[in-house]
Amino acid sequence: PSPGGLPLRAVIVPAAPGVAPRPPVIALHGCAGLAAFPRLPAREADWARRLAALGHTVVFPDSFGSRGIPEVCRRGDAGVRPEVERRADALAAAAWAAAQPFAPTGQGGFVMGWSHGASTALAASQGPGANALRGAVALYPGCVRIGQEPPPWAPVVPVLMLLGESDEWTSPRACRRLAERGGAGVEVVTYPGAHHGFDQPAMPLTELSGLALTTRGGGVARMGTDPAARADALARVPAFLLRHGGPAPNR
Repeated sequence: PSPGGLPLRAVIVPAAPGVAPRPPVIALHGCAGLAAFPRLPAREADWARRLAALGHTVVFPDSFGSRGIPEVCRRGDAGVRPEVERRADALAAAAWAAAQPFAPTGQGGFVMGWSHGASTALAASQGPGANALRGAVALYPGCVRIGQEPPPWAPVVPVLMLLGESDEWTSPRACRRLAERGGAGVEVVTYPGAHHGFDQPAMPLTELSGLALTTRGGGVARMGTDPAARADALARVPAFLLRHGGPAPNR
């Protein structure tokens, strides 16, 4: 259950058998949601397979489908905001996962998200309940409402932020400004020439239209795989999880 009592449905990808268990990863879908639940989208399925092979059980709470909302890419947040409802969902899922037999004793989990889910991961890294986490990974988050300054941000766990320099949907510049407020525990990597969704397993660069908000304007943005950025992300994220995946410190 979420803090508000809403039963959250989720997809759970178990860690590979025979591999030493690592802390669970709470994986937070993007604005398109988990429309084909329980089948994961290609990007999420690819990451889940890789993380499970390393010993992480991956939990995908379905913030939209649990509330009867199909997606928010073209309709705004629809009352499911990253910093409020989805943050609560993420921390509830993390607390649930930490209490399951698949979680190593005494270890909190990680939150990891893409776009709208990445904004959620950043929100979950600060405030009440955040110190139970091991860290947060955010791929191309929306770090600011269009036309506004980045909000106050004080993460209490390590954060890895991966950005596409040519992202026309979520501003890398705004995220770098936000990261400057986050302190020494925030690692930011920006990929030259990479667009939104650079870690997609096999997505040609595609122009999307009718989006709720874009930095390019007009509700238009390009999205697609960047092979170099994808390769770096696939190596960098597991390294971050390994580096911060020891017993939970006393914070």
